[in-house]
Amino acid sequence: MSSSGSTILQIDASARKTASVTRDLTKTLVSELSSKSPEVEVLVRDVSHGLPFVDEDWVGANFTDPAERSEEQQQKLALSDSLVAELRAADTIVIGTPIYNFSVPAALKAWIDLVARARETFRYTDTGPVGLLEGKKAYVIVASGGTRVGSEIDYAANYLKHVLGFIGIRDVTIIAADQLMMDPSKREAALAQTLKLVA
Repeated sequence: MSSSGSTILQIDASARKTASVTRDLTKTLVSELSSKSPEVEVLVRDVSHGLPFVDEDWVGANFTDPAERSEEQQQKLALSDSLVAELRAADTIVIGTPIYNFSVPAALKAWIDLVARARETFRYTDTGPVGLLEGKKAYVIVASGGTRVGSEIDYAANYLKHVLGFIGIRDVTIIAADQLMMDPSKREAALAQTLKLVA
């Protein structure tokens, strides 16, 4: 992190507000990262409160040339524009998510749909898509009751790493607090890994 100051974007997705493993770990990680920089701004986005799903009007507005968008279309994209602006401003992104039914919570998927935008966070070229949010570091903290992170039934951690890479964020560290119903001690192991990463 830059000694001249930086911005951390903290994204929480757990439906739990208390006794949440991912919320505890994101809070710890952000606190440790913040302590390493004399001037750091932390932006917190709690997607568990719910985000609108992409609909036909949103798609139409998104694919309209920005100079030709109506006021209604601009309003339709306003939240998405704000979420993209948060990502652009961030030097470090910390995402905390549980695995629900083998994948990410619907609210986090809604966030992804609102920030993965052609011409905004990625662009198409003759050789394929290119991410536009390069030079950022991401930490993804994943908790599960039974799914092993990185396994063939994990459609959360692998997916998030792919999506972040797609928009240009390729420096991604996965912190797994998985299979907690089978081995509660893994929570402490994840905490130790978190602290070690920023020691």
